[in-house]
Amino acid sequence: MIRVAVLSGKGGTGKTVVAVALATLMGPSLILADCDVDASNLELLLNPRCMRVEEFRGGQIARIDPDLCVGCGACADACRFGAILPQEPAYGVVPHRCEGCGVCTQVCPALAVALEPRVTGEIRVSATRYGTLVHARLLPGCGNSGLLVHEVKRIALQEGKDCRYLLMDGPPGTGCPVISTLAGADMVVLVTEPSISALHDLRRVVMVARGGGRRLSAVINRWDLDPKQSGDVGKYCREEGIPVLGRIPFDFTVMESVRRGEPVTLWQSPASEEMGRIWRGLSAQLADSDATDVPR
Repeated sequence: MIRVAVLSGKGGTGKTVVAVALATLMGPSLILADCDVDASNLELLLNPRCMRVEEFRGGQIARIDPDLCVGCGACADACRFGAILPQEPAYGVVPHRCEGCGVCTQVCPALAVALEPRVTGEIRVSATRYGTLVHARLLPGCGNSGLLVHEVKRIALQEGKDCRYLLMDGPPGTGCPVISTLAGADMVVLVTEPSISALHDLRRVVMVARGGGRRLSAVINRWDLDPKQSGDVGKYCREEGIPVLGRIPFDFTVMESVRRGEPVTLWQSPASEEMGRIWRGLSAQLADSDATDVPR
């Protein structure tokens, strides 16, 4: 299986639009993973049909046994998050305040406090016309998004064990979820735009993505909004040895397709034609990559 990650460094560059376009062109032997678990939106353009939902437990939460609690208040005094308050008939835990640190379990003289697994999100396996989609929703305020990305990929690899491609739509930035997305990737497609902030964040994500035998390539979206800045992005990519697969023009058709919840490749437009050229360039790189010979 060839694993392709689509990343951006900066949010709002059109990464998901490009990922969905590639999904429509890669053929039927494809499994999709939305690794942007903090704001999963690949489903908005794929109209998936949910087949099953699994709970994700990515942390711990304190629980006080009212039958054992003696009401001394030691746990409330020790909690620095204000997560334990007096209730009837004993002290209780405010779930959204508890960080699962476990201090309360250490100070309770009656051993009435214990930590238990906490549901922090859900993972969905859905059917789309382009392949199975594995996506997730992290509950607001919950952490361990990197671990949730790992679980999304694990399930995707199980579901698509006979597929040729795993296409991952990654999160923006350079943090733990991005690193988790990159783990095991053969090819990284970096989607950027002609702006100073996008070039700054592109440099950062390249530093993170390099290594592990991964091949990098780039796509410049809306390049004609600032041709000079696009030239600076292209110059940086040449200096770093990163091939630019394509330059997508600003196209109102893209906005209309997103508004309708459809891949832009279903439309006839300059952007759609460029997406086709991008896939042909990426396909040639994948066919020529040593990573295709590595058993997974």
